[in-house]
Amino acid sequence: MVSEEELALIRERMDEAGVRNLGAYVRKMALNGYVLHVDLSDVRELVSLQRRCSNNLNQVAIQANTYGGIYPEEIKALQRDYETLWGPLSDLLKKLSAVVEL
Repeated sequence: MVSEEELALIRERMDEAGVRNLGAYVRKMALNGYVLHVDLSDVRELVSLQRRCSNNLNQVAIQANTYGGIYPEEIKALQRDYETLWGPLSDLLKKLSAVVEL
């Protein structure tokens, strides 16, 4: 039987790990002895930026194939979009490589 104090400590650890389901937390602890909480907000933002860049590139490709050309402003806009994407992506890859080295 688990006391109220022990349950409160378990709930505190669950909150720290970002886990809401007690059963899932207990299974993970029983199997592995630890629970990792990974913040993927940076990755989600990069995926969103990548989707926007891809959509814009697809639209420009459709226009080029349909009308035989594109405007220089569209190329500049694509270049800006990809610059916005590659800076944070490069930073994230550096962080991930540092984690792998640990």
